[in-house]
Amino acid sequence: MNKKRNKYSLGPVAGLVLLIALFLLSSRVNLSGGAPEGVSSVPLPEGTAEGPLQVYFLDVGQGDSELIRIPGEAGYFNMLIDTGEYEYADGLTDYLKGLGVNQIDALVCTHPHTDHMGCMARIIQRFDIGAVYMPLLPEDRTPTTTAYEKLLDAAEEKGLTINQLHEDAIIESPPGSQFQVMSPRVDADWDGANNYSAVIRLVYGESSFLFTGDAEEASEKIILEDGYMLRSDVLKCGHHGSSSSTSDEFLEEVDPLYAVISCETGNRYGHPHRETIKKLGGMDIITYRTDEDGTILAESTGGRITFTTGLESVRGRED
Repeated sequence: MNKKRNKYSLGPVAGLVLLIALFLLSSRVNLSGGAPEGVSSVPLPEGTAEGPLQVYFLDVGQGDSELIRIPGEAGYFNMLIDTGEYEYADGLTDYLKGLGVNQIDALVCTHPHTDHMGCMARIIQRFDIGAVYMPLLPEDRTPTTTAYEKLLDAAEEKGLTINQLHEDAIIESPPGSQFQVMSPRVDADWDGANNYSAVIRLVYGESSFLFTGDAEEASEKIILEDGYMLRSDVLKCGHHGSSSSTSDEFLEEVDPLYAVISCETGNRYGHPHRETIKKLGGMDIITYRTDEDGTILAESTGGRITFTTGLESVRGRED
């Protein structure tokens, strides 16, 4: 498809002194040609920022949507990961504008299932968009849904190029933060769309978040084999807490303090599955769920993360 272009980011040179390594990471420069190992922290810039990092896990029913707001001298850098179904277009629009979001600097579609991108076309039409990112599926597995076609049309009408998301692709971010894309591989070959989900790790100061879309155990295994640093304070559990995701090995490597599951009360899939809840509890991971906690806000000034639950649901605006 000619609507997408590739962007590649390769990692720091092993064995370089810390100062050079941090420089390479912050500037996205690579001299080695090897896969990135990741970072545990990113130095925050000096000077004042207008507030803490904000990560909203938006309650969009049986779907996914996360809003990341990174503070900077010029205001917030806004990234929206997924949007939920089409029926929430007006509610999501109102919610974002209620937070003062007028521009989305990075719009990410983790994979083209409608519970993740059903109203993305509307969001493109209604907001100023800096860049759009989405994995590229093989032609014979590219969806032909109306929502997907409208997403491509909306991007084209605004003159936006859809940047292909794949391992080590670059997503620009403000000083003090870093996005690392761990999946899918460029040569990925999966039966369904879930394992093509973009898996993205955000590091802000000394705090870290892992967003997994609907990636399942097969994708998690590849990420583990590739040797990425997965350790994160907050894990957005894959596939709405399904037992097909959040494998034991993957969870142990991420070793989160907190987990967030996005799902709808009484959904027909039985999400989250009890196997997932049991293993999270067995590791004493504090777990938040949009079906029980509404919209969830995580905030960090670069260190400790605090949570606020019970915020208004996007779907509540549609009632």
